[in-house]
Amino acid sequence: QLVESGGGLVQAGGSLRLSCAASGRTFSSYFMGWFRQAPGKEREFVARINWSGSSTRYADSVKGRFTISRDNARNTVYLQMNSLKPEDTAVYYCAADRNLFITTHEVDYWGQGTQVTVSS
Repeated sequence: QLVESGGGLVQAGGSLRLSCAASGRTFSSYFMGWFRQAPGKEREFVARINWSGSSTRYADSVKGRFTISRDNARNTVYLQMNSLKPEDTAVYYCAADRNLFITTHEVDYWGQGTQVTVSS
């Protein structure tokens, strides 16, 4: 089970930190990451991190503004979001899989999502 937290309402230029706590199994050997889905749009890849935290990948739209990290001792992955823009408004979903992923079809485990709203 993956449970996200940390979403909310923030003004453009502000920051939020999302957390995803895993339970029921150990995800320390899994790739973990974040997707987001805006109203009327498909769910899209945001960021991914490997099991050790040594390798990350970001969507071009968030590169340089968002940072993904993980704490395997806490079975938790984080997404630090800075310089937020109105177009970042979406439901953000935590994702986990044994294998590397970039599309929704490649993900086995999903969280329930947390809403992020950025006002202009």
